[in-house]
Amino acid sequence: MTSFEDFLNQISKLKKLPLPGPQSQLKMAAVERLEEMQQIALEKKEHKEASVMMLIYPKKDIPYFVLIERTQSTGKHSGQIAFPGGRKEPTDADNSVTALRETEEEIGILTTQQHLIRPLTSIYIPPSNYMVFPYLAFAKAELSFTPQLSEVKSVIEIPLESLMDPKNNSTTTLSTSYMENATVPCFYFNEVMVWGATAMMLQEIKDLFITAGFK
Repeated sequence: MTSFEDFLNQISKLKKLPLPGPQSQLKMAAVERLEEMQQIALEKKEHKEASVMMLIYPKKDIPYFVLIERTQSTGKHSGQIAFPGGRKEPTDADNSVTALRETEEEIGILTTQQHLIRPLTSIYIPPSNYMVFPYLAFAKAELSFTPQLSEVKSVIEIPLESLMDPKNNSTTTLSTSYMENATVPCFYFNEVMVWGATAMMLQEIKDLFITAGFK
């Protein structure tokens, strides 16, 4: 089991390693032709932009990361398990500012508590036409969350070792607005099932951590 101190000692290596990139994300892709659609979206520049945060923090010296369950609404991502994050505002200087700001707004962790490590590979989400820019960050101390009730139904804390455990990789069958009874790859963290773009971003982070020597 990796301690939080072990994680901190690997940060300099994490900053320097090449990103696993789309080939890593596509291991958990639920949508065919996603890479092609992402390239089209980048070329046309008609997509909207959003950012999310993979925030790692200590809990009894064990590294954890945080996900959220979105509130039920009429939106395309209503009720889904996701990273904290949201759309870019005109006042945001860059995408990292969006990730920091949205994390503070959605789960109450101040931007000054979040220490950026690096950006990860952007990912296109066809149903909502968003290009999402994920970031990896850490907090130095245990966290107390204050969810934004209009956006966040619950905060989900997951040990980093659960992401690294291959037994938590699985598949599920589901139907959405753009596919019916499709078998898609996913992660299971106890009763929490994560699929789609969030699972794809988690897979890249997992592969990056494996390269860095995490177990």
